[in-house]
Formats: sequence, C-alpha cells, structure tokens
Amino acid sequence: MGQPNLLHYRPWRGEFQEPLLGVWPVARVGLRMMFRWWPFWVIYGLGMMIFLFFFFGQYFLAWADTQVTEANVQLGGFGRYDPHDLFRILRHALKLTGNGETYRNFFWYQSYIILVILALAGSMIVGNDIRHGSMAFYLSKPISRWHYLLGKCLAAGVFINMVTTLPALVLFVEFGFLDGWDYVRESAHLCFGILGYGLVLTVTFSLLIVAVASWMKTTVPIIMTWATVFLFPKLVASMLVDGLQFHPRLRLIDLWNDAYLVGNWLLDVPPDRIPPWPQPAWYEAGGVLVVLCAACLVALVLRIQAVEIVK
Repeated sequence: MGQPNLLHYRPWRGEFQEPLLGVWPVARVGLRMMFRWWPFWVIYGLGMMIFLFFFFGQYFLAWADTQVTEANVQLGGFGRYDPHDLFRILRHALKLTGNGETYRNFFWYQSYIILVILALAGSMIVGNDIRHGSMAFYLSKPISRWHYLLGKCLAAGVFINMVTTLPALVLFVEFGFLDGWDYVRESAHLCFGILGYGLVLTVTFSLLIVAVASWMKTTVPIIMTWATVFLFPKLVASMLVDGLQFHPRLRLIDLWNDAYLVGNWLLDVPPDRIPPWPQPAWYEAGGVLVVLCAACLVALVLRIQAVEIVK
C-alpha cells in the first residue's frame, strides 16, 4: 500500500495584485445581489423611460424640422408663421436644446429614481452584512476597513451612474450627431460638467446610503430615514423661503437642492436660470455636502470599529 495523501494547504500559484483591487470583490457581491433582484430592474426601467423621452424627443423634433419645406405657412386669418420657429419654441419649452439646462433637468428627474433604488438597495449592500455577521467575515480577510467602505460605495456608485451619468453621456453624443461637430466643439465643457455632476451624486449619495444602512440595517427603517433626510428638509426649506420669504440660505438644509446647485454650476447654468429662485450660492451648497460626507465617514469608521473580528 502506498503512502496516504495527507491534507495540506496548497500554495498560492497566481499573481498578486495591487491592494486597491481588493475593493472590487466587495463591490461585486453587492452588485450581484442587486442585479438578481427583479424590483431593481423595474425601477431602473422607469428611469430609462425618462431617458427615452429626452433621447427620442430630441430626435423627433430634429426629424420633424427637416421635413418642413415651406418657410411661411398661412394660419387661417391670423397671418403667416414659420414652422421652424415652432420647433425652436418647443425645444426651448421642453429644454431639449442641448445646453446645460437640458442635462440639469435630466439629472434632476433621474435623482428621484436614484433615491428609490438606493433606499431599497441599502439593506442588501450594507444592512445584511451587519445583521447576519458578514462584516466580520470581510474584515477577517487581509483587507482593511477602507477596502470594505470603498467597495460598498463603489457598488452604490455603479447604480447611480447607470441611471444618470452614462445616459447623460449618450444624450451628449446624440446631440453631437444631430447638430454636428460645432456642437461638440462649443459644448465640450458640458461633457466635463456631466462627469462632475455624476461624481458629486456618486460621492454624496453613496456615502450617505452606506452610513444610513450601517445604522438602520433593515429596509423599512432605511426608507423612513432616507425619506426624512431628503423629503422633509425640502418641504421645510420651501415653506420658509418661498412661503415666509426668509433668507434663501435656509435652502441649504435641503441636501437634494445642494447637490442640484453644485450640478448647475458644473453645467454652466446661469444663477437666474435655476428654479426655484432665489437660491444660495453654489459654494455654500458645496460646503454643506463636504461637511455631510465627512460626517458620514466618521459615522462609518465608528460603526465598523465596533465590529469584533478575529484574524
């Protein structure tokens, strides 16, 4: 009889990667759980309906404008009008001109979808790790707490950019095809504005949802806290500023509006074109977001340090 094969650890035969790449496996687990959850695709489909309105709305107006052959058309007994002017009025009314207001409105409408997705995804991304003790499993591996935080924020950031930044860049490319190279050359700064606005939403919303989910853990408390953080301050700010005519700086309590103001500045939208008016300065809103992100980081570090692990 031969010698028995004893169990032993096999040596690692692969290639060692950079430590920062340890973030991706943490994010991949959260993404996989969300992509397997069918309500996520329903909500994402609703967000794509808004994108399709912008996409096909601009295409339809451009196509209809090219089909008009007469410059002046008789309108009963009211005189003559130019159909091209009608399409230009529609573009400006629907904000489909391809300027900063177009992308600003698109981000604003998509923000509703972001809030719903993150409120429902919070328990899957972070809450379940604390409830079921999975966080201790992650932290017992040769990764730091920052790897875990970055991985969870990366998972939330993927959802945010799937709804906002990527579709907005597709709209930018579409305007470039329809309006020609002149639009791309003159509006190149808007492309950087889109990326910047997406980055603001990614950093702010991902840190906030991870912080909220780490303390609330389950879906219902997360949704209630999420609604309180975004909807209640918005109603209070509107009542104080629009109703009681208090100083517009009171709108800074509305975190949603703060991100909106910074996004308008990145997209080069004039201050007088930002409804509702009046508004505080964009740098004041940016300062509030920076303080919020710092507070979320502190809360997350304290929460993770409270987890007992064995390495």
